[in-house]
Amino acid sequence: MSQANDLLNELRIDRKAPPAPSTRPRWLLPAGVVVLVLLVAGGVWLARDKPVPVKTATAMSVDGAATGSTSVLDASGYITARRIATVSSKITGKVREVLIEEGQRVEAGQILATLDRTDADAQSNLAASQLASTQSQLAEAQAQLRLAERNLQRQKELAAKKLVAASALDAAIAERDSSAARLDSLKRNVTVARDRLAIAGIDADNTVIRAPFAGVIVDKAAQPGEMISPISGGGGSIRTGVGTLVDMDSLEVQVDVNEAYIGRVQSKMPVEAVLNAYPDWKIPAEVIAIVPTADRSKATVKVRIALNVKDSRIVPDMGVRVSFLEDSKSAPAGAAPVAAGVSVPAEALVRRDNKAVVFVVHDDHATVREVEASDVRDGNVRIKRGLAIGEQVVISPADELTDGAAVTVSTD
Repeated sequence: MSQANDLLNELRIDRKAPPAPSTRPRWLLPAGVVVLVLLVAGGVWLARDKPVPVKTATAMSVDGAATGSTSVLDASGYITARRIATVSSKITGKVREVLIEEGQRVEAGQILATLDRTDADAQSNLAASQLASTQSQLAEAQAQLRLAERNLQRQKELAAKKLVAASALDAAIAERDSSAARLDSLKRNVTVARDRLAIAGIDADNTVIRAPFAGVIVDKAAQPGEMISPISGGGGSIRTGVGTLVDMDSLEVQVDVNEAYIGRVQSKMPVEAVLNAYPDWKIPAEVIAIVPTADRSKATVKVRIALNVKDSRIVPDMGVRVSFLEDSKSAPAGAAPVAAGVSVPAEALVRRDNKAVVFVVHDDHATVREVEASDVRDGNVRIKRGLAIGEQVVISPADELTDGAAVTVSTD
């Protein structure tokens, strides 16, 4: 019996005994979780920043879209800038620093370059010293005038008592008047010294060359160490400016129209412009003015045309072809109206959140643009509102393409 009890005691589990130690390190599980989370987050981040390859198309104008018009005259010309300046200094000096590069956009008043200001600083210091000296002389003259006035007062009292001669009183009066005149002269000298110091400050400020208006630097003409002057020396060794600044908001088209056809052109007349560099981009424009003079050698009249679109692709001196359009108001009665809008491939129009949208590509990013679409013809859809001529749209955008996503345009 005791042997059976001994066998049962051996089979009984001792719950007070400590558990056997595990051979697996306790930190492995949380470390593995952290690594997994980092891998997932990194994958999401890389997937988000990776540009999405897309194909694009240019939004084209529907025939007569801009004005419902037909061309009555075609001409060619160039893009010109109404505000263009070779920025120079007001004084002759040696260039110390140039802070501009071609293609850089600058704001009005921004510093473009600086000249050596050693001479200007010396003149400023000299003018400041002269002002201080004149102010010291003025203080001395004020003290002498006060002394002369007190002496005159004493001489008057003594003369009233018949204790001094009349000549002593006259001398005191003369001394007082002389001190007063010298004081007035020194006051004017102080004003002159202040003006001279201000002029020296202007000369020092003239060593700083600033942009006269906002625009883009199209030419950098000077380097540190070169001499620059507002007046050309004729020898070519002295620069007349540090760079050329163009106001890109003042760009317009100038064309020469044969004088035999100038009667077809009117002020405010609608125009369609096409750059030679972008033949598929039709830019809406209108006539600014007909310059009232003719070129007898070419038998042409110059016409200025305003562009209704501001775009970085439009640069000065680009060749451009223009079509002068006949306004729809002068069209024959009963003529069918021409549909307005722009045309894009039908595959570019998709629905997101129950809205008709297109993805517009700008600066390598796709932006969702809600549009108002109309009829589809020959595989193209007409956009009545929300899209401009010349904008790039994504063809057949993928479902994962989101607003603001980075894209790379495929050339296939």
